[in-house]
Formats: sequence, C-alpha cells, structure tokens
Amino acid sequence: MGYLIRLVITAVALWVTTLLVPGIDVSGRSAGENALTLLVVAVIFGVVNMVLKPIIHVVGCVFYVLTLGLFALVVNALLFLLTDWIAGEFDLPFHVNGFGAAFWGGIVVAVVSWLISLVVPDRLDRR
Repeated sequence: MGYLIRLVITAVALWVTTLLVPGIDVSGRSAGENALTLLVVAVIFGVVNMVLKPIIHVVGCVFYVLTLGLFALVVNALLFLLTDWIAGEFDLPFHVNGFGAAFWGGIVVAVVSWLISLVVPDRLDRR
C-alpha cells in the first residue's frame, strides 16, 4: 500500500513539475493519457532512483563531501534525464529539454514530493 501511495505522490510531483518548469512536458492526446503517462514515468523514476542512486552515493562520496551536498543536485538532474531517455524508449509522451530543465525539474519534484509526504502518510496506522 505504501508503494502505491509513493507512486501517486511522485506522479503528482511530476505533474506539478510539468506545470512549473519550462522544458518539461507531457504531450498526450487526452488528460487520461497524460495521467497514465505520469504514473508510468513515476514508476521509471522510482526504479532509476532505487537502483542507481545508492551506487552513485557510494562512488561519488568524495564529491558529495567536497561540494557540501550540492553534487546531489547534479545527480538528480542526470537521473531525471535518464528517466526521460527511458520514457522515450517506451514511446511515452514525456519530454525533458536539456540539463537546465532537468536540474530545476529534479528540485521541483523533490520539494513537491516532500510537501505532499508531509500531508499524506506512507502507511496507514493499524491500531
């Protein structure tokens, strides 16, 4: 259940990102197709982050320390671009136009996901 909630939160964050960041768009034929595209892209984004981010943290540990964590913004942008490339391989109408859009998109997705996570719990408490 927690994974589905996280998936929907990421999809909503991606949707907000398409509204706020020029250069990131979903160009489906209908609102339903756009919503489905955002859900699939959220899955791709989650898998990319789950698989690659820990490896990058270990390998790039020195860069994180030297840049006081700012290197994470570059890593998030590159992972966002990788998500765009994978979505393109599946012919999904999701597009990121360059590193600048990916950089700001990564920041917006992180902030919006965090804000939504403050309101919506990952799990339902069973008491």
